[in-house]
Amino acid sequence: MLGSRYINPLDHPTLARLLSGYPPALVAGAPGTTPATDTSGNLGGASPLLHVRELPPQAALLDHWPIWVPAELVAALGRAGVEAPWPHQVEVADRAWRGESVVIATGTASGKSLAYQLPMLASVLTADRARALYVSPTKALAADQHRSVSQLGLPAVRPATLDGDTPTDDREWIRQHANVVLTNPDMLHRSILPQHQRWAPLLRRLRFVVIDECHHYRGLFGSHVSLVIRRLRRLCARYGAEPVFILASATSASPSETAQRLVGLPVTAVDDDLAPRGRRTVALWEPPLTALRGENDAPVRRAAGAEAARLLADLVIDGQRTLAFIRSRRGAEITALATQRHLVEAGAGELAPRVAAYRGGLLAEERRGLERGLADGELLGVATTNALELGMDVSGLDAVILAGYPGTLASLWQQAGRAGRRGRDALIIFVARDDPLDTFLVHHPDAIFDRALEATVTDPANPFVLGPQLCCAAAESPLTPAGVQLFGGPDAEPVLAELVARGLLRRRPTGWFWASRDLPVADIRGGSGQPVTIVEAISGRLLGTVDGANAPATVHGGAVYLHQGASFVVDELDLDRSIALVHAEAPDWTTSAREVIDIAITSVQQQARFDGMSVQLGSVTVSHQVVSYQRRRFSGEIIDETPLDMPVQRLSTKAVWYTIDDLLCTEAGIDPMDLPGALHAAEHAAIGLLPLFATCDRWDIGGVSTALHPDTGLPTVFVYDGAPGGAGFAARGHLVIRRWLTATHDAIQHCECLAGCPSCVQSPKCGNGNNPLDKAGALLVLQTVLDRLPD
Repeated sequence: MLGSRYINPLDHPTLARLLSGYPPALVAGAPGTTPATDTSGNLGGASPLLHVRELPPQAALLDHWPIWVPAELVAALGRAGVEAPWPHQVEVADRAWRGESVVIATGTASGKSLAYQLPMLASVLTADRARALYVSPTKALAADQHRSVSQLGLPAVRPATLDGDTPTDDREWIRQHANVVLTNPDMLHRSILPQHQRWAPLLRRLRFVVIDECHHYRGLFGSHVSLVIRRLRRLCARYGAEPVFILASATSASPSETAQRLVGLPVTAVDDDLAPRGRRTVALWEPPLTALRGENDAPVRRAAGAEAARLLADLVIDGQRTLAFIRSRRGAEITALATQRHLVEAGAGELAPRVAAYRGGLLAEERRGLERGLADGELLGVATTNALELGMDVSGLDAVILAGYPGTLASLWQQAGRAGRRGRDALIIFVARDDPLDTFLVHHPDAIFDRALEATVTDPANPFVLGPQLCCAAAESPLTPAGVQLFGGPDAEPVLAELVARGLLRRRPTGWFWASRDLPVADIRGGSGQPVTIVEAISGRLLGTVDGANAPATVHGGAVYLHQGASFVVDELDLDRSIALVHAEAPDWTTSAREVIDIAITSVQQQARFDGMSVQLGSVTVSHQVVSYQRRRFSGEIIDETPLDMPVQRLSTKAVWYTIDDLLCTEAGIDPMDLPGALHAAEHAAIGLLPLFATCDRWDIGGVSTALHPDTGLPTVFVYDGAPGGAGFAARGHLVIRRWLTATHDAIQHCECLAGCPSCVQSPKCGNGNNPLDKAGALLVLQTVLDRLPD
């Protein structure tokens, strides 16, 4: 990263204090001594702190207000502390005011909000009855923007938030009077567009549409949102409006192309970040190995969440306002509780109430109370899911902990940027999970600091996405041949024909008509199956819901379920009635489901052979079944495994796979008895490393390996998308397969274990109990493939 430099961690007071909590044997250089470092900045010894890099500050560069900005808006911004804009803000605002759709792709705290607020607010201040629409992926971000606009104190600007918490009576006022409507894609999809006649005052006068945090729209969700936006454009045109789109994104690869795919219009990118920023110190932290042994006697590292809780407690005691990003809702709750326990044990119990968990699924009043606590400094430490990754202005934070790689470099830097806003210095600690990708990153710092950002992956042509969205569009207004061009033209035609054949649409000379009086159903978040309701058996209290397809893995009998800091254990899952009954219990263990998977090839789209091996991309049908669950202590120790009897589920999706001839395996020195374990280990590691190249999480994808697959007749390794019809991840893996498998090989090779562990080839969701696995054989398999793949 340009201008960054390696530093001695003991020169950073906070890092030195954090390291002092480790026994001397674990610290590469005790306080007062010089730690062993090599020229790359990696620390020697067994220190949990593997690498420290300092990113330099940047001074402010100011510009003049555009001449079209009303004086009252300039005055209001001045009262709010904004004396002058930065040059990149002016460029975005000017382009949008001229009628040009634009995306601003700059880092966190780079003033993206002002860039789109200038034209948005100027339009409602200067044009009679003009409206603006703001769309964000989270309620927290929309609420923060509402607060920001309201605090300007402009009487002519009437902002209103429209989300699932908005009372019915308020919605009528919003339709008739609000001129800045702040909402999310779900409300756009479920409320505004299906009821467009009632929202005609908004659609008819819509001047600007802001799509905030647009890099968040990826995979299946992003594909749905791209089509929801096309439905919005179509209905705006029907009412005589042609709004300008302003998109805001974290720094990302190809922001113009990504934005164009999202909105279906030419979009200009502004990505020169000229905002001031403080000094940022980034530490890569690998929790130490413990004395515990895991599955198949593999070594176990201290869990990233447990390590994050210890670090968070130390930072809170040190007076550092800190966010800890945790990968799951349950993990955020556990980390917050563990932090509070550490504070009590350290004699700082008075600070425990100033630590909390923030996650999706909280009630509106609970969520907004936590947001106020963050904003006013009452909360010192917060364990959060990525719900607080996006845009909400939490000023005054000193540090961020990332407990595990968030899936993309864009998200990593977005989360890291939550601290040090408004020019303050910041500390960022990336704590590696016991996972192949995290292990690779903390041992290869250049993959974090010097690697190009990922391209956002979407596939709006996915028929499982396009079909429901075409039904929604036709229900809103009959689809004409010209209107179909908005939805992909040639890609949409076979999908329309299938919808007609299924009786969902009717074909008429003027176009396609929705064939039912009921509204079509399309879950844009990618859920499937009837939602399962979670109920406390003794009281009948409703605790929440989970997606039907995920219920066997998350709320099976014996599963631990967390709700608002309280722990429950599932007594019974009734899939026929779509209900899970639970009781309150606080066990000292967690649960994780295991599943077995089978896969069949239905078609091949691309294939290439290279001297005894082949690489292919195509459509597959995946059969998967949850067969058991493990109980683990918070330390990672496995208590036991309990069998389950769950129905088989089927998924039609896309996959990338490679085959190896038996002769090549023999020449590589792989014994036929070891081949299943070698392929299995290579598959697990490849799943773990694909998120390095595609904007996905390892839980978004799956894999199968076999020494003899019936469809190929050869040893085969598959990696598939976990979404119906595919989400573009397997296709991305196919495109970069050499780079992907090279990183997979390196991650296995550099892992310090002897025979395989969760940091390299074990998978937390393997239904075969991570058996057989052959670490050495996986290296031979991958090297055999890489030796034959072209550069």
